[in-house]
Amino acid sequence: MSAVGPSLSVPTHFQTFLAFDVGRKRTGVASGNRLLARATPQRTIRADSNEARLHEAQARVREWQPDALVVGVPLHPDGASHENTAMALKFARQLRACVPLPVYEVDERYSTTEALADGAPDPDAGAACVILEQFLRSIG
Repeated sequence: MSAVGPSLSVPTHFQTFLAFDVGRKRTGVASGNRLLARATPQRTIRADSNEARLHEAQARVREWQPDALVVGVPLHPDGASHENTAMALKFARQLRACVPLPVYEVDERYSTTEALADGAPDPDAGAACVILEQFLRSIG
């Protein structure tokens, strides 16, 4: 389920979402819902290992009980992949394996830049909000 390529088909009964902006040491988190098409920043995950990041993500899913998850996939401006692209895609695959929810991958180019321009106090959580709001707008 990816918005990196073709457009998404998200069931209308999916109303609440949790988004992740995956980074090596910090992973931004945002929660939001379809009705308002708004996202709220959550506490950023600080983890040095992929295992710790995944464990904390699972805890957030248990806490928030979303209908589905969204993972931002970073790309170069021309759409080419890079090292962080592979890391985000791996995280999305691991979430799918351990959490019984749909996981949507979305293009997150410039999300941190936009969060900083908007004055986000936590750029990682702010980027997760940008990712989730773009996703929510795309599904209507």
